[in-house]
Amino acid sequence: MAFELPKLGYEYSALEPHIDARTMEIHHTKHHQGYTDKLNDAVKGSSLEGKTIEQILQNVKGQSAAVRNNGGGYYNHNLYWKILAPGGASNPGGELSDALKESFGSVEKFRDAFVQAGLTQFGSGWAWLVLQNNKLVVSSTPNQDNPLMDVADVQGKPILGVDVWEHAYYLNYQNKRADYLNAFWSLINWDEVTRRFKG
Repeated sequence: MAFELPKLGYEYSALEPHIDARTMEIHHTKHHQGYTDKLNDAVKGSSLEGKTIEQILQNVKGQSAAVRNNGGGYYNHNLYWKILAPGGASNPGGELSDALKESFGSVEKFRDAFVQAGLTQFGSGWAWLVLQNNKLVVSSTPNQDNPLMDVADVQGKPILGVDVWEHAYYLNYQNKRADYLNAFWSLINWDEVTRRFKG
């Protein structure tokens, strides 16, 4: 079964003014579609064909750059679109809020650490909130790597991720990555993040 580009649960314009419709459309139909197509090409006829994306990424060490980069790009964007939502709750609640306070001291300190991870990721990459051994940690990865991969410095289950590749924000924010990261905070679907935390 070939990997398919997921449909978004909202219109391209739904995240405005924080993320503009043109950026969303290009990001989804060009970048994510490209990762999807190239991943399918990379696994076709190999022992990876028929495996889930999680199975592929958890054993990516020794695989080709095409599998690592496009597999990561496919998975990362699937997560990214899901954890974005127009008009979502402004802060995490319940068990997730308690876990963030336990791990970081407060939700505000978590936010600071998460934004800082995105700001200090050199070049293209991602910042993550990761469930690791029943504890929450913040990390960042270069390119399309993620914490599921056996090559990641910080391994675990990603429950929140922000894309800091320039294609995610440059039309609207140019080189102001901090402004994009602060805008991203207004769009997080905390219900989806909580579901991933519990699931």
